[in-house]
Amino acid sequence: MSIRVEALHRYPVKGLSPEPLARATLTAGRYFPGDRVFAIENGPSGFDPAAPRHLPKIAYLMLMRDEALARLETRYEDAADEIVIRAAGVERLRAKAGSEDGKRALADFLASYLEREAPGALRGEPALLAAPEGYRFTDSARGYVSIVNLESVAALEDMVGAPVDPLRFRANIHVTGLPAWGEFDLVGRELRAPSGMTLRVTKRIVRCAATNVDPGTGLRDMAIPDTLMRRMGHMDCGVYAEIVAGGALSPGIRLIVENDVGARDLPFG
Repeated sequence: MSIRVEALHRYPVKGLSPEPLARATLTAGRYFPGDRVFAIENGPSGFDPAAPRHLPKIAYLMLMRDEALARLETRYEDAADEIVIRAAGVERLRAKAGSEDGKRALADFLASYLEREAPGALRGEPALLAAPEGYRFTDSARGYVSIVNLESVAALEDMVGAPVDPLRFRANIHVTGLPAWGEFDLVGRELRAPSGMTLRVTKRIVRCAATNVDPGTGLRDMAIPDTLMRRMGHMDCGVYAEIVAGGALSPGIRLIVENDVGARDLPFG
């Protein structure tokens, strides 16, 4: 059995815009490249880059609570080490992520924006955090790579009676070739690309209220976790995987689904 990769995305800054990718090179034991490298601290969080530990996402600005962020179009330019923010089609900020002046400019912009668009969202002064080597600001401590099945998204559309943008799920890899909810059957199995890149699917993704926010308009216009619980008895959509062999990945390729590799031995917590 094989599944087709339809799209790849990274989210350089937690809670901000997706960036579509034409190709990604994954490394064994690492995270999806360029993903959740930065986060915006919402007041002092206690995060220590010298001894990083996973913190709940409430420590950061994020869509589950701060839907106004979706109205900003952001990107990270790796070569220049710059975070660029556009609003209403106009560039509003270009800041060096590694400089103190750039961090201050970004914090000042977001503080002003949220005070205007979402009064009360800030618990303290925002601050840009950069992930140290071997760490990422993912929702799950073991959320190395996230996958969403577009057939499951289509099934959700039938449940809510409206189009559902798959970008609501903020996944790294969009796939087809599985029946709706068939991604759950991948837990404990491996997905192998022609390059030799291999993912081991580790657990289902429990969805939060961030999926209720339209990624284009920033409007909280759906109740996806509630709908899933009411109709399916759970709030899951998509799966996490870990990278067990490195290699290239791009839209259009097919991933071969290997046999069960011992799901009961995987750390699902």
